[in-house]
Amino acid sequence: MQISKKKLRILDLDIENRPLSYWGENPTSEITAIASCWTDDIGSLEVSLLGRDDPVEMLLAFVRRYVEADVVTAHNIRGHDLPTINGALIEYGLPQLGPKMAVDTYLDMKKRKGIPASQEYLLDLFNLSKKVHMGQDDWRESNRLLGSGLSKTERRCTQDVLDHMRLRPEMVKRGLLNSPKIWHP
Repeated sequence: MQISKKKLRILDLDIENRPLSYWGENPTSEITAIASCWTDDIGSLEVSLLGRDDPVEMLLAFVRRYVEADVVTAHNIRGHDLPTINGALIEYGLPQLGPKMAVDTYLDMKKRKGIPASQEYLLDLFNLSKKVHMGQDDWRESNRLLGSGLSKTERRCTQDVLDHMRLRPEMVKRGLLNSPKIWHP
């Protein structure tokens, strides 16, 4: 008897967020963009933008995909993206994300010293892509939700997902990732 292996549904994602207010020395934040794509279907790329899309609908659209996924992946997903999304869900009185297997190409990278672990550096190191750069003026325009700023945010968030979809397999091939971990809210 042959046992068939179920192909895992892997959702690659990225968020952008802006500072909202200050609580002591730590800024609170608001999600300005959520992009996600199934790793086996580049045509499934979706992006939602604050200023264009309703914030609750942005979150609910992401949650639908999150629930369908067996695994989620991003650069610093357990340290930034998922906790920030969960905070927004709490703020809007929506159900929180459940536990999920997460491949974090930042937190799960093998121990190293003397080299950065940023997505930008790793993309350059492996000759995969150049990260979409946004200077301070770009971020100010973006965070004000202005027309051209929205398009910059969309381009940055979308490109981060597409770049990460190249980065993760390259890191796996090179043996640079430790085992994924379950993210618990």
